[in-house]
Amino acid sequence: MQENWPQTLWIVRHGQSAGNVARDAAEAAGHVLIDVEFRDIDVPLSAMGVDQSRALGRWFGGLPASEKPHVVLCSPYVRARETARLIMEEAGWSADRQVRLRVDERLREKEFGILDRLTRHGIRQKYPELNEQRSHVGKFYFRPPGGESWCDVILRLRSLTEMVTREHRGERVLVVAHQVIVNCMRYLVENLEEHQILAIDAEGDVPNCSVTSYRLDPASESLQLDLVNFISPLVQGGAPVTVEPDAATAPKP
Repeated sequence: MQENWPQTLWIVRHGQSAGNVARDAAEAAGHVLIDVEFRDIDVPLSAMGVDQSRALGRWFGGLPASEKPHVVLCSPYVRARETARLIMEEAGWSADRQVRLRVDERLREKEFGILDRLTRHGIRQKYPELNEQRSHVGKFYFRPPGGESWCDVILRLRSLTEMVTREHRGERVLVVAHQVIVNCMRYLVENLEEHQILAIDAEGDVPNCSVTSYRLDPASESLQLDLVNFISPLVQGGAPVTVEPDAATAPKP
């Protein structure tokens, strides 16, 4: 039910990762594979991602005590966990007393299956039929072998939002996750349709460590969009702004 929403909901994409950097290098060089030594789950933040996360943490730390989160929900992937840890550290929040930290696998990155670690060139070269099918079907419904479509991600996020409304009603909730999670959460919270969320996605990638937030409107008892891809904390904190797709992300249709 809408009246069970949190008082405030922030959704943050993780800071720039080593995978983002490797992907840019591979795409620029025309390589088939992205040179990442880690599993996608284990890819850490880059040095720039650390700076971004700390800058965002200082911004959160500057909020009045009456506005800070009660709980941080975080993807289990290393780059998201590091981002959440650095935000909490810079904000001065104690995870055991002041702000609860919950790692939830439903916030994990979209799974790319056999397309994992492939560049755009690599996908066209190794799987031309899949590339054609994806262009025809669109990313919302296309599921690569062994991977997920956006619909699959949305299905698990429906379960997550049910938990949020059940266990965190009236609280302030910070979610730290991935680009696709940010967009799919927007799809759910704003009751969007396929063409609407794909239009938002087509406008550009979600900046690393940007904030999209909602506040509860007492009159309608629903969440109202407050901030979209908010990057002022990075600018004010002197951290570079990076707008990059995740390392395993296939090309836009």
